Amino acid sequence: MTTRGSRRAAARTSLCLLAALVLSCATSGINRAHAFPQPQPQPQPQPEPLPPGFFYGDSADEAENIMLVNRLKQLMEQKHRVVEQEHEITDEQIEIQAILEAKARERERERDRAMSMEQPPDYSAGEPEPEALPVPAAMIHDQQHPGKRHGMNAVSCEMFGSSKWILVLGVVAASLLVSFAQIYPPPPERLTGMNPCISKQTCHECIQTPHCAWCAAPKFPEKRCFLPNINTKIFATCPPEYTWNPDNLFSMLRHRNLTKGGYAAGGAAGGGYGIVDTSYSNFSSSSSSSSHSHKESWGGSGSRRQEAVQMWPQEVDLKLRINEAYRMSFAYSQAEDYPVDLYYLMDLSKSMEDDKKKLSDLGQLLVESMSKITSNFRLGFGSFVDKVVMPYVNTVPKSLIEPCDGCAAPYGYRNIMRLSQDTSKFAGLVRNASVSGNLDAPEGGFDAIMQAIVCRNQIGWREKARRLLVFSTDAGFHYAGDGKLGGIIKPNDGLCHLDIGGTYTHSSLQDYPSISQINLKVKQNAINVIWAVTEEQINVYKRLTKHVEGSFAGKLSDDSSNVVELIREQYDAISSSVEMKDTASSAVKVKYFSSCLGTGPAVETSKCDGLKVGTKVEFIAEIEVTSCPANRSEWKQKFDIYPVGINETLTVNLEMLCDCECERKGHMYEEYSSECSGIGTLKCGVCECYDGFFGKHCECSSHQELTGFDKHFQSCRPDNTTLVDCSGRGTCACGQCECEELGNGEIISGHFCECDNFSCDRDQGKLCSDHGTCECGQCVCNSGWTGPSCNCRSSNDSCIAPGTTNGVLCSGHGDCICGECICHEEGNIRYSGKHCNKCPTCPSRCEELKPCVQCQMYSTGNYSEPEECARNCKEFVPEGVETVIVDVDNDEVPCFGTDEDDCKYNFVYYYNETNCLQVRAQNERECPPQVYMLGIVLGVIAAVVLIGLALLLLWKLLTTIHDRREFARFEKERMMAKWDTGENPIYKQATSTFKNPTYAGK
Repeated sequence: MTTRGSRRAAARTSLCLLAALVLSCATSGINRAHAFPQPQPQPQPQPEPLPPGFFYGDSADEAENIMLVNRLKQLMEQKHRVVEQEHEITDEQIEIQAILEAKARERERERDRAMSMEQPPDYSAGEPEPEALPVPAAMIHDQQHPGKRHGMNAVSCEMFGSSKWILVLGVVAASLLVSFAQIYPPPPERLTGMNPCISKQTCHECIQTPHCAWCAAPKFPEKRCFLPNINTKIFATCPPEYTWNPDNLFSMLRHRNLTKGGYAAGGAAGGGYGIVDTSYSNFSSSSSSSSHSHKESWGGSGSRRQEAVQMWPQEVDLKLRINEAYRMSFAYSQAEDYPVDLYYLMDLSKSMEDDKKKLSDLGQLLVESMSKITSNFRLGFGSFVDKVVMPYVNTVPKSLIEPCDGCAAPYGYRNIMRLSQDTSKFAGLVRNASVSGNLDAPEGGFDAIMQAIVCRNQIGWREKARRLLVFSTDAGFHYAGDGKLGGIIKPNDGLCHLDIGGTYTHSSLQDYPSISQINLKVKQNAINVIWAVTEEQINVYKRLTKHVEGSFAGKLSDDSSNVVELIREQYDAISSSVEMKDTASSAVKVKYFSSCLGTGPAVETSKCDGLKVGTKVEFIAEIEVTSCPANRSEWKQKFDIYPVGINETLTVNLEMLCDCECERKGHMYEEYSSECSGIGTLKCGVCECYDGFFGKHCECSSHQELTGFDKHFQSCRPDNTTLVDCSGRGTCACGQCECEELGNGEIISGHFCECDNFSCDRDQGKLCSDHGTCECGQCVCNSGWTGPSCNCRSSNDSCIAPGTTNGVLCSGHGDCICGECICHEEGNIRYSGKHCNKCPTCPSRCEELKPCVQCQMYSTGNYSEPEECARNCKEFVPEGVETVIVDVDNDEVPCFGTDEDDCKYNFVYYYNETNCLQVRAQNERECPPQVYMLGIVLGVIAAVVLIGLALLLLWKLLTTIHDRREFARFEKERMMAKWDTGENPIYKQATSTFKNPTYAGK
């Protein structure tokens, strides 16, 4: 019944195996030997797995002696792991064992048991044949073969033909057994403390607890649920066939090698890769339509295309225990010449008329550009406007026929060209498509996207192809709820509603789809949406990419002239990255790890970038079942792990190990068992009593008349919601709990065995921090201590900075918790230090400390009065120095400034070893020399007066000189005058007398 084997059997069988080995080797006559490694006290390295041919080959007779030696060695290793509490086998061991088993089954089918393991190819090396997918090295897990374990190093009996080597081997083996017994004594038994298993009363509760094992032996005296590596006494006592400790099991159902795809000529795959035959695999329904020997013919005669395989493996089985994570490796490789389906969905409202013309002109260029990516390219075309309902479209009869000049009648969505390899007609159909008109700005693009995705047959989407939907518009979009404006209240059903002409028939009957509906259909159909929108709308659609899986947004020029470059650019972005998603339920948690294209350790990520054709990326999926669903039918689930935008999946058939086999009808299941007094079912060694009965053997009844004791104390459960008797730490004897006796000073007590003196909180491994006693699971602290684990001082004195008398806790910048300061963080301001008195990001305290420095050093400032200074300045006393020198290494902060006397002051502050504030200030301020203002004023006044007098004297001097010069000039003119000074030279007589000279003298 055990899945890990009995470790106690190692001690009983080791000597027997050793004797058999010696006898076998003595008669073998082989004179070759390989050294048998002697175990060391240090932890052993993980042994390497044997070649698969050893496990599944035909050389059992030749390996008989080797197996005995390996068995002996493994038993020693088992004992070593038990002593060091290393019984858990890593998840990689299970994976490698599953791979070996899968390969063995395949070899058996092919009747070639010597074939080497198959592993996925590595394209990066450029080898012509598929290479092996590297799997983490680990020991082979023995879950699939209970009781049968294989050695790790091939050991033969070479050189054991002589008696000397027989004697040497016996001495070495005996010494090893003695050394193990001396160096590694068995650990002490421990059932209490942090052991989560001992309180579990049923097998299913036990195995739902990580690492717990259950003993189903009848009349077992010990605790049935235990930790094998801790409770070694229980593990050794329980018979192996009654020990139930299931491991996580992993096996691969479908694991076809990764292939690039491409062409195959003359029956052989191009590039050296063979045609992949899928006839031996049972593919899931989601991919069955294209998984069975899918071959298509392309190009000339004799060539055919092989199907690409981009995910390895394709389907696995996984059995998991609750809360025990399992790591599973898988790989993805981008195929070569992978088919591409591109469907161009265009807004054909009037504003996109010039874009339509440009697209028709660039149609052939688009085809040529995509043909460089893949030779298997198909192209389709569809258009949309909006719902033919007010207020989206003008419903006036004339406008319904021609909403604008040269426009066709409005419509919701129309599939114009089905996906086809005949790409030559694309440009003509785009050119002939008529534009239409609507009223409001947003368009009905979501209706078109929904129909283009779900109408797979009408559109022509292929199962094995990368599907691209290019959505081209210059406007926003209507979504769920907008249809109510037009009186449409029926939600979108997400189904296909195209008529024979490709027109959407339910445009005016159903509301627009929601964003979540679009996202769901995109995921279900593995389609990558490219939002090709104008600059005005690019920000809206970039936000939309966060809600639609695998979508990308690109900026379209006003006339769509860059549409070819945009599609090529977005395709390169899509194909050069891979992102893993899954469809697991809420009870299953999946994490992804990968080193992508690097060589370092794997980190948690589900996306890798920078991929090229043939690049292989390995992922690790960490799968963990967080809880068992209440519905038993949900214990078996199926979910897919898939790369976004690729229609290939890794299907995981998950079985949750939520119960035990012995709880179902079998040889350990007995109804009306005599062990249960005939009124209960014996399951897994314990009684499940029928209604009205209880007790270890169902010997008690709630209907009996109870005498001698109060009924309150005869109940073994505190209330009717508890399903465990005596808190799982005692036995119920007809209504009274008999608590377990543990010894070592550990006591279980209480009416329901609910109390003990060892389950209290601990601090640094010390019960109640050694500052109190444990009473009924609660610490009763000594004086001066408080807190759940008595690790907090009841006094806050340690939170007050030394030297302060104001009693402020944590310098006013933190909270005192358990005698320690928890400093505040306010935005970019963060306090630190024992008393939260340091703040590297805070402004300096210079202005805060300035008044106290001024009053204590210079008796100036705001606290110039001695009493006021003593009352407000208690935190520090500055130290006077001649010159302030800043010690940067001591985190000293310099402060300087000018006071009201225009004197310069300098001081520094810092915190010493005890986080006390220290201040050094300059003894004397640097003041300017004294100025005599009265002298300056009097001097200025005297100077003004003197200057005024000097100016007056100068003016007087100049005027005197000028007058004298004028007078001298007057005198000079008077002296030079020709007239008599007695006559007025200005006066003239009124009469003039003239004489005729002719009559002179007559």
